[in-house]
Amino acid sequence: AEKARRVPLAFGMRPPLKAVLFDLDGTLFDSIDLLLACMRHAFEGFDGPHPTTEDWVAGIGTPLMKQLAAYARTDTELLLLRDRYRAHQTAMHRQLARAFPDALPVLHELQRRGLAMALVTSKGNALAQEALDFTGMAPFLPVLVGADSVTRHKPAPEPVQLALALLKVRADEAVFVGDSPHDVHSGNAAGVETIAALWGPFTRAQLVASAPRHLLERLDQLPALLDAR
Repeated sequence: AEKARRVPLAFGMRPPLKAVLFDLDGTLFDSIDLLLACMRHAFEGFDGPHPTTEDWVAGIGTPLMKQLAAYARTDTELLLLRDRYRAHQTAMHRQLARAFPDALPVLHELQRRGLAMALVTSKGNALAQEALDFTGMAPFLPVLVGADSVTRHKPAPEPVQLALALLKVRADEAVFVGDSPHDVHSGNAAGVETIAALWGPFTRAQLVASAPRHLLERLDQLPALLDAR
């Protein structure tokens, strides 16, 4: 782990850590290939504008409808693209996505330490819960804040704030681990300590520009980083 550009903390001694919040796709869940396959399926045969791979990756971490709305010219097209995307995602979810190898051991270690945990994702709640269930991560992440839980999504602070409220912890008692600038901006805006995951699809430069407190090279380094914070 390494320090990123520092975000000011409140004056005084830092309170003990009580909770760890996680993003899902690209952080705990190895699903980027699935998300790109769904995008390509949704736009196959579509006669309007198409996103590039880079365009789509840039929007990962924001709600699907927001991503698709940049290319749909009418509400009908938007719903068509959404339905094609979701149909492919549902059909291929278990075949093309899985938990990162270090996810379960790290979650188990954090649970052993008595830390509360929550998922803060822009994926729809039902699909996020399915991902937790079939990967075995669900017992470690009983609190799920998804796209259906809030009206103002990442990079707004509302998803992180809701997770904190459900866990009954203060912002200065929590950290948020995510792989996208949207995660970092959301966490920073909510006042939590942010940890940028470098194993996702975003570049180091993109993540550094979003001003996380820490950069993390590998998920299995998280417990040591929490010890050293």
